[in-house]
Amino acid sequence: MSRTILKAANFLVSMAVVCSLCLAGAYAAYALWDNNRVYSAAENVQADMLKLKPVIDEEGGPSFEELLKINPDVCAWVTLDNTKLDYPVVQGETNLTYINRDVYGSFALAGSIYLDSRNKKDFTDSYNLLYGHHMENGSMFGDLDLYKDEAFFRKNTTGTLILPDRVYELEIFACLIVKASEDVIFEPDRWRTDINGLIAFAEKNSLHLNDETIADLKQQGNCQILAFSTCSSEFTDARTIILAVMKAS
Repeated sequence: MSRTILKAANFLVSMAVVCSLCLAGAYAAYALWDNNRVYSAAENVQADMLKLKPVIDEEGGPSFEELLKINPDVCAWVTLDNTKLDYPVVQGETNLTYINRDVYGSFALAGSIYLDSRNKKDFTDSYNLLYGHHMENGSMFGDLDLYKDEAFFRKNTTGTLILPDRVYELEIFACLIVKASEDVIFEPDRWRTDINGLIAFAEKNSLHLNDETIADLKQQGNCQILAFSTCSSEFTDARTIILAVMKAS
């Protein structure tokens, strides 16, 4: 009798293990499918948007009409050379408006690239802050990880910010890893009139730094900075930050 009970118990344990493995496999398959769906949705939106990327004409005046028809919250187009970062920029009423909403205004886990709601929509602030999700396939702001490699950082320092009425060439000068609570980076109101404190912070805390650009910024005194922010894995609430000088074309 005891042997029969033992066999039954072993059978039940084996079935429980098999069921657990099946459930784990099903969950893993679902997670993989769901991730692919999120990435595919983001890539499809980008492909659609790239068809409407503003063209800079001979006089330097880009065309935003088609983008603005899709969404009047579009305020710019940003590109970092030799990365996948090539997107329209939106600005919502708050910094949560587009965190999980695409440029069409539809729900999307990948969200959009968006300008901090405290910045002026026309990018006339001395310090302008952009946010984007960190996607594992390098889309959205996932490719900011590339700048953590010093060789890539040194060789790839250019980009473009296109606005409805003007164009800025971007010169990347710093890569930082900071806490999400770092107000030097995440409080743009601090740098309305003077960005010397921001430059000093970058000089002291950067993972990689372009010393020549820093020297030029100190000499000029009056300049505009564009920051890119995304999640990072170095520690809890870590953020990768790329800083670039905005130079009017």
